[in-house]
Amino acid sequence: MKKILILLGFCLVLVACSHAGSSSKLADDRIDKIDALLDKEKRQTLSNPNKEIDYSSAELKKIYLAGGCFWGIEAYMEKIYGVADAVSGYANGKKKEVTYEEVIKGSGHAETVEVTYDPERISLEGLLDYYLKVVDPTSENRQGNDRGIQYRTGIYYIEDQDQAIIEGRLTKEQAKYKQPIRIEVKGLEAFYPAEEYHQDYLQKNPNGYCHIDLTQANEPLIDVKLYPKPTDQELKAKLTTIQYQVTQKNDTESSFSNEYWDNKEPGLYVDVATGEPLFSSKDKFDSGCGWPSFSKPIAKEVVTYLEDLSYNMNRIEVRSRSGNSHLGHVFEDGPEELGGLRYCINSAAIEFIPLEDMTTAGYEYLINYVK
Repeated sequence: MKKILILLGFCLVLVACSHAGSSSKLADDRIDKIDALLDKEKRQTLSNPNKEIDYSSAELKKIYLAGGCFWGIEAYMEKIYGVADAVSGYANGKKKEVTYEEVIKGSGHAETVEVTYDPERISLEGLLDYYLKVVDPTSENRQGNDRGIQYRTGIYYIEDQDQAIIEGRLTKEQAKYKQPIRIEVKGLEAFYPAEEYHQDYLQKNPNGYCHIDLTQANEPLIDVKLYPKPTDQELKAKLTTIQYQVTQKNDTESSFSNEYWDNKEPGLYVDVATGEPLFSSKDKFDSGCGWPSFSKPIAKEVVTYLEDLSYNMNRIEVRSRSGNSHLGHVFEDGPEELGGLRYCINSAAIEFIPLEDMTTAGYEYLINYVK
């Protein structure tokens, strides 16, 4: 019994929190290491979430994206929730009914993917966010090892209102670079589907050439604007006493008697203050500490880190991005086969959305990251 009490006391000290508000060089190095571990840990290759969605009744839209060899852009776009179809082809050249041989000889066409998407499931700006993850926007007539005018980057629209959305998104992107962005933005003049052997090329040839990292589609892009933080008065009315104390006052709940420490149901864990998605049940494991433990967040950007020097220890606190809620701590003693990290999280800081309720709760776009 004495050993059990000592263990419980040790775990409580590990999770107890204080918001330090600044980071030392040592903490910055540890946070960089955590980011590196998240980058190194390869997520499971997700099946195409769109194969299970019936788009027949949706009012679909189209956008045309050029980003080097179309094999990779096509395979990448097909993985993104809300994309009903992706077709490789040639856009905006000098000649009609062009062939691949003519394109590589300088017909002026760009290798382009026709992306058909459901705007109710993903916005045009959301699609462009994914696109900009895998292209070098400052490179001219080149992506990866591919060089030539046919490999230029371009976004070609067929609806005039899309132009302002595209240009606005690229203006935000330009702030990240000193060099000018070279992405061509034009109305679509013509699009010709490529020969059949080009369609779904990487499905037919899994080891075929691809200049982009397809695993970039395996981590969702979560729009922070969808999950604004309520006012303090609203939070006091919305949250229970323990939820408010943990998320807003950096308190800690008791181990082994909190709501989710032993929950094994499939589903999504979200910030109790804002509803922003934080963790998937796929990444939850039993650490034996008495609090919910996860090997990683559902997406890197939904959590932030701070140095915590309370209890005469130097630890890394985990907070939510949108709500700035205190969640818990991250340690480097997690299972090696899961990447080596352990996110030890207070149940009072999160709300569990069961898999079967995710669609009605507005989280359908993340189902594939939970199943």
